[in-house]
Amino acid sequence: MARTLYEKIWEAHEVATGPGGRTLLYVDRHLLHDGSFHAFESLKRAGRKVRRPEAAIATPDHYAPTTGRESIANPELRDKVETLEANARAASIKLYPLSDSRQGIVHIIGPELGITQPGITLVCGDSHTSTHGALGALAFGIGASEVAHVLATQALWQARSKTFRIGVEGILPAGVYAKDVVLAIIARIGAFGGTGYTLEFSGGTIRRLSMEGRMTICNMAIEAGAQRPGGAGRGDLRVPGRPAL
Repeated sequence: MARTLYEKIWEAHEVATGPGGRTLLYVDRHLLHDGSFHAFESLKRAGRKVRRPEAAIATPDHYAPTTGRESIANPELRDKVETLEANARAASIKLYPLSDSRQGIVHIIGPELGITQPGITLVCGDSHTSTHGALGALAFGIGASEVAHVLATQALWQARSKTFRIGVEGILPAGVYAKDVVLAIIARIGAFGGTGYTLEFSGGTIRRLSMEGRMTICNMAIEAGAQRPGGAGRGDLRVPGRPAL
């Protein structure tokens, strides 16, 4: 029986099953930013260590200022950035600090540095982790308690979602870009249209997009209520290029 990409990745990462149909999924990559301090504090209180430091990557981006990085004037912002750096170094987690030329938005440097790969499971404490789905990864945002759980166990309990393929066809006219495409899709299915589903974007229009365009589409999937761009399945919503957009 044919399986969607989502189903293949999910089944390849199943560790155990639990009550209510929940699955313990192995996590291949864990991206951390400067909002992760709650998770590290939780580990310290419980006396737990990071299970697989080599599977985690950290970079300040949520509290990092765009200017004055050499000496951050705002003490609250400085504390968050310095706390991440201290936590990462204490746990032997790979860190890209503000002084590193490779530092940047966590969802951008993941693909740039080859951290994000097709077929992996990837999590981060940010809702727009769905961005990484553009590279064929099963990627989704998690909360602070889940960040701590992944740090301690390298696995996460999840409920399997349904799947929903969205096909976009046609040549985009001048001045219409990936952001316009995904906003048109959200307008069609609604702000909660993807709730409970994994979305797959397909069709000629998507194939012609650059990787940056595909990342934009997946980044915005969360705005339709979806969490994990990945496999095809449920239905096939056809969105013609020129007429609809």
